[in-house]
Amino acid sequence: MDNVAELINKYGFPIVSAAGMGYFIYFVWKWVTTVIKPVISGANGTLIALIDRIRMLDNDLIRLNQKVETVLQLRGKTIDKERILAEQDINEDPFKKRREEEHAIKEEEKKQAKLDAKIQKTLVSETKNTDDKK
Repeated sequence: MDNVAELINKYGFPIVSAAGMGYFIYFVWKWVTTVIKPVISGANGTLIALIDRIRMLDNDLIRLNQKVETVLQLRGKTIDKERILAEQDINEDPFKKRREEEHAIKEEEKKQAKLDAKIQKTLVSETKNTDDKK
């Protein structure tokens, strides 16, 4: 303590306090560069690794979300398709098939009648031809 008082008497308080402040700054700078900087560098490497992992997980989540949306969309389409078919079955006229079958039978009978008429004409013309030849 006597040493500091002698320095203040010899050089003055501002000069001694400036020298003390310079030593303090040098001490803090040395401490930061030797102790804190390596710890921060290690933490920086860890932080970069964690950021990379988060990005990978984010990409995985995006891909999974897209897959889930696709599955739900496709499943929703099949559900909609099944619902539409069920509604059509419910709303379908119960006698519609019977009418269609009857219509098909009538059409077939018409075709058969035309065919029979052609055969009859052919037979008649053949008997006339054979009668004419005799």
